[in-house]
Amino acid sequence: MSLSDPIADMLTRIRNGLRARQQTINVRASKTCEGVCRVLKEEGYLADFKRIEDGKQGLLRVYLKYGPQGEEVITEIHRVSKPGRRVYANVDNLPRPMNGMGISIISTSSGVMSDRKCREANVGGEVICSVF
Repeated sequence: MSLSDPIADMLTRIRNGLRARQQTINVRASKTCEGVCRVLKEEGYLADFKRIEDGKQGLLRVYLKYGPQGEEVITEIHRVSKPGRRVYANVDNLPRPMNGMGISIISTSSGVMSDRKCREANVGGEVICSVF
């Protein structure tokens, strides 16, 4: 089975795993998915992730993070740029979810980064998803 959008599949698995109160989920590995997980970990939305080689494409094991009373750290995560409609933004027009309380994940020529780091580096790119 081929996936037409592995990033949307990863985001859906994270969303479903949080609602089911799972500690870990497995996702098919790709460089972009790994970059998104790295940004989510740096921003404090994920506990950890690691790549597991299985002799094929590989897997990403994502360790989900919950608050002190067991509440979900990620309340909403959704895909912005889709295969049917790509969304690009320059550094002046980068989205600010919840007026800076959330993050947007951007794929740039310098790699996958959060909207805050894009503003610091003065680069724009494809808006992958928004998290809050």
